[in-house]
Amino acid sequence: MQLGSYTFPDDLYYDENHGWAKVDGDLVILGLSDFSQQLAGTFIHIKLPKLGKSTKQGKPVSSIESGKWVGRIYAPVTGEVVEINEDLKKKAEIINNDPYDQGWICKIKMADPAELDNLLHGDKVKEFYEAEIEKHKK
Repeated sequence: MQLGSYTFPDDLYYDENHGWAKVDGDLVILGLSDFSQQLAGTFIHIKLPKLGKSTKQGKPVSSIESGKWVGRIYAPVTGEVVEINEDLKKKAEIINNDPYDQGWICKIKMADPAELDNLLHGDKVKEFYEAEIEKHKK
């Protein structure tokens, strides 16, 4: 889906903290949305979660910094971090260049797939981000 200059792939889930989640079996791949990266500006540093870290849906799992913004990244699901994107340690701006592919942050083994129902999907994504885009217009 395209909303203005922002892209939101239809096969992903989104949260209200501007993260995305891609389901791959019992794993959820976490990243930041195109809207988030455009709003924040070029990322210069990310604190990746540690392997084995327990996550809780909606709670911070890591943090990220751009030249004008420092923020938290929230877990889309409860589970355990089983893989991190090591490439981001040296080049956090990968998220800006490719937020939905090479810019993924970590993979979480889901404890409860039913939590996906708490995330935005389909028409809910459009409704939420249209309001967010309007709110952040300059």
